Amino acid sequence: MKSARQILFGVMLAAAVMAAAPSARAQQINGTPGSPDATVTIDGKQIPPPPMPFGGVIKESVKDSTPYWPPRVVAPKGAPNILLVMTDDQGYGISSTFGGVIPTPAMDRVAKAGLRYTQFHSTALCSPTRAALITGRNHHTVGAGVVGELATGYTGYDSIIGPEHATIGEILKENGYATSWFGKEHNTPTFQYSLAGPYDQWPSGMGFEYFYGFMGGETDQWTPYLFRDHTQIFPWIGRKDYNLTTDMADEAVKYLHSMNAVAPDKPFFLYYVPGGTHSPHQPTKEWIDKIHAMHLFDNGWEKLRDTIFANQKKLGVIPPDTQLTPWPDGQAALGGAKLPRWDSLSLIQKKLYIRQAEVFAAYAAYTDYEIGRVIQEVQDQGKLDNTIIIYICGDNGTSPEGTLEGTYNTLTAYNGILTLPEPLQLLHYEDWGSDKTYPHMAVGWTWAFDTPFKWTKQVASHFGGTRQGMAISWPGHISDVGGIRTQFHHIIDIVPTLLEATGIKAPELVNGIPQKPIEGVSMAYTFDTANAKAPSKHETQYFEMVGNRAIYHDGWVAATTPPVAPWMLGATMPALGDYHWELYNIAKDYSENNDLAAQQPDKLKEMQALFLTEAGKYQVFPLDNSGFVRVLAPKPSATAGKTEFTYTGVNAGIPFGNAPSILDKDYTITAEITVPKGGAEGMIVTLGGRFGGYGLYLLKGKPIFTYNLLDMERFRWEGGVGGRVGADLFGRALAPGKHTLVFNFKYDGPGPGKGGTGVFTVDGKEMASKKIAHTIPLIMTVDETFDIGLDTGTGVDNSYQLPFKFTGTIDKLTTKLGPSQMSAADKKAAEEAYAKVNN
Repeated sequence: MKSARQILFGVMLAAAVMAAAPSARAQQINGTPGSPDATVTIDGKQIPPPPMPFGGVIKESVKDSTPYWPPRVVAPKGAPNILLVMTDDQGYGISSTFGGVIPTPAMDRVAKAGLRYTQFHSTALCSPTRAALITGRNHHTVGAGVVGELATGYTGYDSIIGPEHATIGEILKENGYATSWFGKEHNTPTFQYSLAGPYDQWPSGMGFEYFYGFMGGETDQWTPYLFRDHTQIFPWIGRKDYNLTTDMADEAVKYLHSMNAVAPDKPFFLYYVPGGTHSPHQPTKEWIDKIHAMHLFDNGWEKLRDTIFANQKKLGVIPPDTQLTPWPDGQAALGGAKLPRWDSLSLIQKKLYIRQAEVFAAYAAYTDYEIGRVIQEVQDQGKLDNTIIIYICGDNGTSPEGTLEGTYNTLTAYNGILTLPEPLQLLHYEDWGSDKTYPHMAVGWTWAFDTPFKWTKQVASHFGGTRQGMAISWPGHISDVGGIRTQFHHIIDIVPTLLEATGIKAPELVNGIPQKPIEGVSMAYTFDTANAKAPSKHETQYFEMVGNRAIYHDGWVAATTPPVAPWMLGATMPALGDYHWELYNIAKDYSENNDLAAQQPDKLKEMQALFLTEAGKYQVFPLDNSGFVRVLAPKPSATAGKTEFTYTGVNAGIPFGNAPSILDKDYTITAEITVPKGGAEGMIVTLGGRFGGYGLYLLKGKPIFTYNLLDMERFRWEGGVGGRVGADLFGRALAPGKHTLVFNFKYDGPGPGKGGTGVFTVDGKEMASKKIAHTIPLIMTVDETFDIGLDTGTGVDNSYQLPFKFTGTIDKLTTKLGPSQMSAADKKAAEEAYAKVNN
C-alpha cells in the first residue's frame, strides 16, 4: 500500500505533466531527453516558453530516482549569425558605397558581397529610428515620436517602449541567440538613466544580454559617458590615445572572440551602432591627416554636390534621369530656406569650413574602418558564410544642427546661439575635433552630403531627412552579389526580415503580455535574383517629425514644405494647419524635384486623407511642432517637483536628469564641509564640464565657484584678488575644521538665458559678488554627470586635474531651487528666445 507521501509525489508529477503537455507536444527535443546535452527549438509563440514536464523519476531516495535535465533552447538549425550595423547622422551622399567622396571600404565590402538598397528610409531622427529598428513597429507606435530628451506625456511621444512591443533582441534571445549591443543606446527614457532604474528599458531589459556603450544621443568620444551593462565605466582614464570609436570595436571583437571560445555553435546577434558621425565630430588626428591629404572639400559644397551626383549616376544608385534638386537660395518652394553660396564666403570662412568638413569626413571614414575590423573578426572565425550583415548608413539624414557657420562647441547651438565670433572659432582651428572641442560643421556641407535630395536630418517630409543607403550580405542566400534593389522599404522592415531569415516567428505572448503586431514587412523576397525588379511589398508608409509630415503610397509621396529650416533653431513656427503640401510621383521623379500638387489637386487630397488615416492608426496625434522647447517639459523621475536636494559624502555619476536643475531660476548651493589637519582641496560639487557647467571646489585650500558659459566665457567667484577687499585679500586657504560655503544666485528673469547676481560666502562672510549678463538657457550638458566629491568627466576650467577628489569631508550638501522663471508664455516663446540668447 502506498504511503501518503508517495501519493502526493504522484499527484504532483501528474499535474505537472498535464499542465505542460501541450507545450511538450509542440516542441521536439533533440538528443536524448533528460541528458545534459539535450536541446529544443521552440515554436516561439510564447516566450519564454512554458516549462516542459519533468521526465525523470522521483522517489524518496536518490538511488531509486532518475534525474532529468530540461532541454536547452537553441535556435533553428542553420540559423545565421546577425551583425546589424547602423551609423549616425549620415545622409545618402556620404558613403563611397552610394557615391560619396568619403572612403567607406567596410560598407563597400558588404555591398559587393550582397545588395545595395536605394529606397530605404529612416524616421528622420535618432531615437525614433532606433526604436523602430529594434521593434519592427512605427516610431509613434512605440512612444518614440521624437527623441527621448523631448518626450511629452502622450502615448506616441512618451519615449516608453511598452512590454507589448518586444524587441528583436528579446525575441532572438529567447530563441537561442547570444544577444549584444555596442555603441549608442538612446532608447532608454532620460528620466530612467540612474541606478534607481527601472531597467526594463535599458538594453538588458530589452533582450540584450551584454551592453557596452553610451545611453544618450551623443557623447564625447575622448571622455565618454560610458556603461558596461548597468555600470558606468571610465576606460579612458590614464590613456592619452583613447577614443571610443576604436575602444568599441576592440570590445566587440573581444566579445566575439570570447563567445566563439565558450559557445562556438551558438548564433550571435550583435547590434553595432557607433556614435559616428553624430556630433561631436571627434576622430583621431591620424584620420584627420589622412582626409586632409585628399583635398576632398577644397572646391566648396556646391562642387562637392556635383561630384557626388555624378558618382551616384556612375554607380547606378540613382536612376539615370534623376534631377539634382536646387540649392536653397531663399525660394518659396523651400520655405524660404537659404544657405550661402561658396563664392560668397571670405577666405577665412572657407579655410574654417573646409577644416570642419575634413574632420567630419575623417570621423565617417574612421567609423567605417572600425566597423570593418568587427566584420574581419567574423571572417577570421570562419563564420562569415553563415552571417547576415546589414549595414545602414545613418539613422537619418546629415545633421543641420551645426548652424550656418559650424561651431567648436555644439552645446552653443543647442542653446540657440547660432553665430559665434570668428576669432573664437579660429582659436580652435588646429585642435578642431580634439578633446578641446565638441564640434559640428556648417549646414552647407550637410545639404551637400544629402545629395541628390532636398533637406536634412529632422525633416521627415523629404528624403534628405529619411533616405538612407543600406547594404545587406548573406553568402549562399543572395546570389545576385553586387546587385541593386530599388524597392521602397523602411526601417521597420528589418525585424521581419531577420525573423524570416532565422526561421523564427514573431511571438504572440512575451512574459505573459500579448504582443501588438509587427508593422513592417520582410525584405527577404528581394534576396532572390528573380525578384530584382519585383514591386515593393511595403505599399504605404507615413512620416512625421515635429510637424513635418509625408505619406508614401504606391509610388506617390505627399509632403509638407518645412516652414522653417531646421538650422534656424529660434524661429517661430506656423500653425500646423497652415503648412503647404507638395506632391511627387517618385516612380518617375526619384529626387522629389517636380512638385505636382498644383496639377493634380485631387491626388493630393487623396494622399492627405491617407496620411490622416495612417496617423490615427499609429498614434501620431496630437501633432506638435514646438521642437527643442520640449526639453523643458516636466518628465517623471525620482526628482520631479523637488526644490531641495540634500546629499552627504561622495556621490558621483548622478545623471543630469536626476540632478537639481539651476537653469532659469534662483538657486542656493550650501556645502557644509570639514577640513582635516594639513588642509584640503578638491571638487565639492560639479555638473557639466569643459563645454558648459559649474563647479564648487577648493583649490590649494581656497574656496572657488566657477560658472562655465558654454566654453565661451567663465565666471569665477573667490576670495583674494578679485574678491571682496578685506574679506580674504590674499586668498588664504581654509583652516582645519568645519566650514560652510554658500553660493547664492539671484536670476534676472523672467525668460530664458537671462543673467543674474551671484554671491559667494564662506562661514557667513561675503567673499565675492558678481553680476553676469547671461546664463545657459536650456541644456547645460548632454553627457556629463552631477558629481559630489570628485569630477568624473571634464573639468569646468583648467585649474585642476581630474578626478580632483575632495580630500576633506562633505558633511552635507544642499541645493535649494527657486521657482522656474519660464512662465507659460516664456515656454511658448522659448524658441524665439533661442536666437536672442547671444545678444
